[in-house]
Amino acid sequence: MKERVQAFVNNRWLVFVAAMWIQSCAGVGYVFGSISPVIKSSLNYNQRQLSKLGVAKDLGDSVGFLAGSLSEILPLWGALLVGALQNLIGYGWVWLIVCGRAPVLPLWAMCILIFVGNNGETYFNTASLVSCVQNFPRSRGPVVGILKGFAGLSGAILTQIYTMINFPDQAALIFMVAVGPALVVIALMFIIRPVGGHRQVRPSDGLNFTFIYSVCLLLAPYLMGVMLLEDLVDVSHTIVIIFTVILFFLILIPIAIPIKSSFCDEPGDPVEEPLLPKPEQQAAGKSKQDEVIFSEVEDEKPKDVDLLPASERHKRIAQLQAKLFQAAAEGAVRVKTRRGPRRGEDFTLMEALIKADLWLIFFSLLLGSGSGLTVIDNLGQMSQSLGYDNTHIFVSMISIWNFLGRVGGGYFSEIIVRDYAYPRPISMAVAQLVMAVGHVFFAMGWPGAMHIGTLLIGVGYGAHWAIVPAAASELFGLKKFGALYNFLTLANPAGSLVFSGVIASSIYDREAEKQARQHDISGSILSGMFSVDEPLKCEGSICFFLTSMIMSGFCIIAAVLSLILVYRTKTVYANIYGKSRT
Repeated sequence: MKERVQAFVNNRWLVFVAAMWIQSCAGVGYVFGSISPVIKSSLNYNQRQLSKLGVAKDLGDSVGFLAGSLSEILPLWGALLVGALQNLIGYGWVWLIVCGRAPVLPLWAMCILIFVGNNGETYFNTASLVSCVQNFPRSRGPVVGILKGFAGLSGAILTQIYTMINFPDQAALIFMVAVGPALVVIALMFIIRPVGGHRQVRPSDGLNFTFIYSVCLLLAPYLMGVMLLEDLVDVSHTIVIIFTVILFFLILIPIAIPIKSSFCDEPGDPVEEPLLPKPEQQAAGKSKQDEVIFSEVEDEKPKDVDLLPASERHKRIAQLQAKLFQAAAEGAVRVKTRRGPRRGEDFTLMEALIKADLWLIFFSLLLGSGSGLTVIDNLGQMSQSLGYDNTHIFVSMISIWNFLGRVGGGYFSEIIVRDYAYPRPISMAVAQLVMAVGHVFFAMGWPGAMHIGTLLIGVGYGAHWAIVPAAASELFGLKKFGALYNFLTLANPAGSLVFSGVIASSIYDREAEKQARQHDISGSILSGMFSVDEPLKCEGSICFFLTSMIMSGFCIIAAVLSLILVYRTKTVYANIYGKSRT
């Protein structure tokens, strides 16, 4: 029994399940669409001021250099503790201000508090992803997709808990955002760690992933049905409690996997899987000249070689490599020495920064996820402008679609690389085209456009965060994955700063001012009106028409960048995954 308990404590599935629980309450930024109207009315902000808070939130969610650095210096539980304290202090102070229990601070100070509170997410994300990607090196797509999916679902989970507790005022949701994640993280922080998971591979792993996917596919429609029912029907508080208890059961049920594998299954000989599944590793004993010749092959081979079937491709490459060996031995060619690692090997952040592939990922992510984040940050105002009173339902819906996009993005992108040895970024291009259509629905304001647009934007935005981390680990290695991941997340606030903080807010306030002038009969008090810092409201699809069309164009450009990345990385993915198919 002692050995089984020790096996349970060190089980990589226990780490994965605990990381899922942390992620299920870690994405507090997705609740900003629900708490922003409370902040706006309590502090008398206009849309431009509120957008600045949204940008601060996105910066906090994405500026993870400190989290990445601390995760390499401190144990992962120490990084998680720092994140929990930041979350508690930042959002706790905002709650005190909104409730009138602390003095009102200037806008810049409120931005700092939102930044500090949301920055705790970067510690949760970094610790969870780093530990689980190292524990499941051959299942990066599913692992990242599921973890990031639960982070996207956290908005709906927190909203349901808030509905169950039945607080008397909406400001209490801010209190929940401050206290809830901190308590969960502190309770689980010692479990999150690398446990040599690549040496724990068992035949049942495929069934375990299938079970977790089944829970995910059950959890998302369940939450969707509950949210719609609570929005359309006057549900009693007892029924709400029952709904929430079932929700907790679905979230907790994956713990059965490590319990079963540790206490019920007969111990067997685990299989070890390589941390970096590359054919080059099999040639680790080759000489330095062999590696240089391999680099020459990449430069000299015809482009049509990559289009051949795997067996023929390897044959042609072997022939070319043999010719280069002979030419080099005879002095007919001078072999160039390649500096730094090749794509697919371990890069430091500084080595990756000089690679065009990293910047293609970054700008594609900036345009794609930045446009999606603009919708998430302004979802409350978008729904109000189209005549919807309850903004919580759309915040919950986009959280659920975001969840399915992340889980589905990890699953389908894994099929692409495993079964076809094709670059993972092709799935990102598809997601960005889906988002472009979603922005058009928001722009038109057709009947049901909020529901369809929320679906398309949520799925497309979520898919980015399953695909990008997995692709970055494949192209630039696992050794400095935390630093690389946190650098790429800077694309989120960069996009939000321009798209939401400048474009969306300026267009919204301009349209609101136009409508205010039209509604004012005399027009003599307009100057007095606009000198007072009163919140302006805009009604109709015109409020976000131009913004949504601009965002749609950005998504199309992002898809083009992703396709360029696909073209550039065909060889890399063929080398990593192609040999496993032959």
